[in-house]
Amino acid sequence: MSHRSGPGQIRGAGGKSDRLTAGVVLLPGAGRRITGGSLDATVKITTDHPALTSAFEVVIGPGFDVGAHVHAHGEELFYVIEGELDVLAFEPLDRAVPDWHHWQSGTGQRFLRGAPGAFMFVPQCVPHAFSNPTGKPVKVFFQSSVPGGHENYFDELMSLLQRTSGRPDPDDVAGLRARYDIEQITAPR
Repeated sequence: MSHRSGPGQIRGAGGKSDRLTAGVVLLPGAGRRITGGSLDATVKITTDHPALTSAFEVVIGPGFDVGAHVHAHGEELFYVIEGELDVLAFEPLDRAVPDWHHWQSGTGQRFLRGAPGAFMFVPQCVPHAFSNPTGKPVKVFFQSSVPGGHENYFDELMSLLQRTSGRPDPDDVAGLRARYDIEQITAPR
């Protein structure tokens, strides 16, 4: 027998335990939302469940650019559901180039514009970036095995932005990134 433990969430009888007896099934739109600025993420599962990764449905606002960055630990994947997203996942010839859209790899690779069905896998320590170059929101499925849980990074970032009316001290942002082993290479926009 199963029961609902949240809106649209179905879990096996007995709820959460050390030994899983059932998976997690979510109906469309279900999950905890983290919103603010250009971020609208619906958490589908976290490493607290337990799961090996955190998974999200993320809506990326028009014009948003996360900036190129690197995670010292963990992997990420992105799958475009709706819209178009500029994506990049490689070590550039020159990290000092301030706009990652102008980066090039040693094999000549440059960023790609992905439409629905586009996929990007990012191994740990590989620079990566994404941006929404269009005037419409983009929806992606995002999965992360970054230690500490990406949902916790999102929560802390939203709290910081709310406390500072969207203008956080750069040192506070740097501290947050350091706690989650994120090296920011180019500025977000």
